[in-house]
Amino acid sequence: MSKIDEHELIAKVTERVIAALKQRQPFDGLIPVGISVRHVHITPADLEQLYGPGAQLTKLRDLRQPGEFAANQTVTLIGPRMRPIENVRILGPARSHTQVEISRTDAIVLGLNPPVRPSGKIAGTPGITLVGPAGVVTLKEGVICANRHIHLNEADAARFGVKPDQEVEVEVEGDKALIFEHVQIRVGPKFVLEMHLDTDDANAAGINCGAKAWLRKR
Repeated sequence: MSKIDEHELIAKVTERVIAALKQRQPFDGLIPVGISVRHVHITPADLEQLYGPGAQLTKLRDLRQPGEFAANQTVTLIGPRMRPIENVRILGPARSHTQVEISRTDAIVLGLNPPVRPSGKIAGTPGITLVGPAGVVTLKEGVICANRHIHLNEADAARFGVKPDQEVEVEVEGDKALIFEHVQIRVGPKFVLEMHLDTDDANAAGINCGAKAWLRKR
């Protein structure tokens, strides 16, 4: 092997080691909490209907999960009570189905009764009207209250001793300490460890983004 080949090999190995070290975090058993406010996932076709031909999502800021972002685009939600909720953020990237995730409090304002579902499970859910600067989209279904869930990669799942779609109990401390039940485990190769609660759950526990939680029962 030539010196050049050795140097190239060392460089590649070093690069991989550094990348692996950056992904490692000290394991203390704590789970960061992210609070998910009302938002919309949207198809390219529905985005064009709301924002005009050729419209594409533009990034406002990255979210914790790799590849996901809060878009600059927002919509107004209108339900049966005709009381609009304005400036509801669209999250990217675009999806194959348009979906609206709201809290139970939002549902009361809108006059809806959506079920608690994992993201993407929209069959049989209520519809809603979305209003954008260029048009209107009326969904026959697609409104859910997102279930409580934890994102983990395979290594995290192994360390916590949990499996995909398992339900666990999670405890948070504070003046309004709570134990959350029926928290779904979601495992994916690119997931970053984080528990997602909606605003109603977070307010009930008196916590903000960045709070810590831990598994109470596996």
